[in-house]
Amino acid sequence: MSVSSWSVRDELWELFGELLPARPAQRAGRPRVDDRVAFNAVMYVLMTGIAWQHLPREVGCSPATADRRLHEWQRQGLWRALHRELLRRLNAAGRIDWSAGVLHGSHIRALRGGSDRAFAG
Repeated sequence: MSVSSWSVRDELWELFGELLPARPAQRAGRPRVDDRVAFNAVMYVLMTGIAWQHLPREVGCSPATADRRLHEWQRQGLWRALHRELLRRLNAAGRIDWSAGVLHGSHIRALRGGSDRAFAG
């Protein structure tokens, strides 16, 4: 995968871009990295599995900026909204097979009997 030409598909960016809240105009300081550049950087790290500090400069966004933007968008609920909208669109297009599903559960042993506090009203 060539880093200099790596970019998420326009359709995914357009969907994510629609979810982004409007930002007030920046008045001072260093110019904000373009949201699409930051989105590409975040997706590059998530798709390749590299460590943030190994994010190539050619992506156009520093590792610190990409990481901050990931957390900013997480706080704003954008990843959850993107996931829901992608599922909605895939379902509407008949691209999800709902006939099979997987449930995952886990349990942790409560040493010494545990505590009832988690269930207290």
